[in-house]
Amino acid sequence: MAKPKNVYTCTECGGTSPRWQGQCPHCQQWNTLVESVAETASAKRFQPLAASATVRRLSEIDAADVPRFSSGIDEFDRVLGGGLVSGGVVLIGGDPGIGKSTLLLQALANLASERRVLYVSGEESGAQIALRAQRLGVDSPHMALLAEIQLEKIQAALESEKPEVAVIDSIQTLFSEALTSAPGSVAQVRECAAQLTRIAKSTGVTIILVGHVTKDGSLAGPRVLEHIVDTVLYFEGDTHSSHRLIRAFKNRFGAVNELGVFAMTERGLRGVSNPSALFLSQHEQVVPGSCVLVTQEGTRPLLVEVQALVDTANVPNPRRLAVGLEQNRLAMLLAVLHRHAGIACFDQDVFLNAVGGVKITEPAADLAVLLAIHSSMRNKPLPRGLVVFGEIGLAGEIRPSPRGQERLREAAKLGFSMAVIPKANAPKQKIEGLEVVAVERLEQAIDRVRHLE
Repeated sequence: MAKPKNVYTCTECGGTSPRWQGQCPHCQQWNTLVESVAETASAKRFQPLAASATVRRLSEIDAADVPRFSSGIDEFDRVLGGGLVSGGVVLIGGDPGIGKSTLLLQALANLASERRVLYVSGEESGAQIALRAQRLGVDSPHMALLAEIQLEKIQAALESEKPEVAVIDSIQTLFSEALTSAPGSVAQVRECAAQLTRIAKSTGVTIILVGHVTKDGSLAGPRVLEHIVDTVLYFEGDTHSSHRLIRAFKNRFGAVNELGVFAMTERGLRGVSNPSALFLSQHEQVVPGSCVLVTQEGTRPLLVEVQALVDTANVPNPRRLAVGLEQNRLAMLLAVLHRHAGIACFDQDVFLNAVGGVKITEPAADLAVLLAIHSSMRNKPLPRGLVVFGEIGLAGEIRPSPRGQERLREAAKLGFSMAVIPKANAPKQKIEGLEVVAVERLEQAIDRVRHLE
C-alpha cells in the first residue's frame, strides 16, 4: 500500500506547499503552515453552493427585504440584525466555557415550539445535552438531538428531519469520508463547511456553526471558513465574570459591529436591557482617574467607565498597560498630551482599564482616556455627572464622532448633567438636563474641565 503523501496547508489562505517553511509562499503570513494528508480530487465533491441562475439586469431584480424570524432571545436577534434568515449560515466562535452551547440550546428551545429544529453535537452525548437542558430549566420535548461527527450521516439526518434551524456543535469535530485527513484539519473544516453551506442554500434551512478559537482569540481553521458563511459572531467576556458580549464582525443580512450583552445566571444566559449599568462603577463619591465615555457599538450607545492610574516609575522604562483599549494608541495619546498640553508622562507608569471587561476599539475614546490620565496625575476627580467622547488627532485637534446626538441623548437619559464633546458634534437644539461643552482642541478641553471642577 502506497504511503499517503503529506502536504503543508496554510490556515490563513488555504494554499499548499510540498514542504514546511516559516512563511507561507502564497499570502506571506508567518507560522501558518500545518501538515495534512494530500487529498485526491473527486468530481462528486465539488458541487455548487447555490443553484445556478440566468444573467439578469440589476433593474429587473426585486430588491425585497430578507424575511427574518426571531430566536426568542432579543439580544441575540439584535446582533444578527433583527433575527435569523432562512438559508443563512451563522458562525459563532468563542473561548471554551464562554456559553456558546448554552445560548444556542436556549435559542433552539424557544424555536422548537413553532418550528422544526435539530441540534447536532460532535462534542457531547445526548445524555449530556439533556442534563444541561434540565439544569437550565429548558423544557422542549420537540427538540431533535443527534450526537454525530460524520458529515454524510448529518446530511442524511438533515434530509430526513427537514428542520428549519440546525445547530452544528462544532464544525472542527466533523469529518467527511471523501477525505482521509483527521477531523479539525484544514481540508476537513473547509469541506464540511462548504457542504453544509450548500445544503442551507439549496433547502432553505438555517444552519448555525459553532467554531473553536485559537490561543490568540481568532477562529481556528482556514480563513476561508469566515468567507463561506453569511454571519460571523464572536463571544467575548471573562469566564470569571458573569457578563458576556456577542459581537458581529460580518453580516451579509445586517449591520456589523452590533453588540449583544448577556448575564450568565444559574438558568443560563439572560439578555441585559440596560448594559450601561454593567460598565459603570458605583462610586459613593467621585474618585481621581475615572472618566465616563459614551461609546457606540453598532446602533447602540453605551456608557463605559475608563479608569487610569498614573504612578511614579521606579524603573528606567516606564510601563504602559491598557486593558480593553488599544496599547499602541495609548502611547500615541501620551505623546499628544505632552506636545500639545505640556503634560509629560515620560517618568510615570500609566495603567488604563475599561470597566466591565468591554473592549473599546473606536477612536472616540481618546478624549476620555487623556482626561482620566490627567485626573490621576493631579489626583483630582473630574466633575460628577460628566461624560465625554471625541477622537484626538496628532495635531491636538478634537475630531467629531459618528452618531453624536444619540450618544448625548443616552447620557441625558441615564442622568448625566454635563458633556465635553467635539465642537462639530454640538447639538443644534438644547438637550434637556444636559449642559454641553463643545471644544476644538485638547488643551482647550483640559482647561474647561479644570474650570468645571
